[in-house]
Amino acid sequence: MNLTVDVSHVENVTVVDLVGELDAFTSLDLREAVVRLIEEGARDIIINLERVEFIDSVGLGTLVGCLKRSAEHGGSINLVCANPQIQKVFDITGLSKIFAIYKTREEAIQRLAPLAAGS
Repeated sequence: MNLTVDVSHVENVTVVDLVGELDAFTSLDLREAVVRLIEEGARDIIINLERVEFIDSVGLGTLVGCLKRSAEHGGSINLVCANPQIQKVFDITGLSKIFAIYKTREEAIQRLAPLAAGS
């Protein structure tokens, strides 16, 4: 399966909407997109996993790498995850304690937009 990576800017926040599977075969697409965004100056990035059907350990590692890269540049990576199976993966691995995870894209934007406007 493929991964579609769609980038948009909403209320001073960069949103990366993903559709498909985030795995060993598709993770590079996400990594390249996020690295490019950070290099272009994006600080508060939301990665929307609402339409991600599957994530493996390489996908998780890619998200952690994005988080590290963003933090090095004074930014943050925030996730949207409504899928209970994928949320369970974050809980089991302890990554739900590392990432800010929101239930909806709108909730994440509402929370981050005031912070982004102030920076």
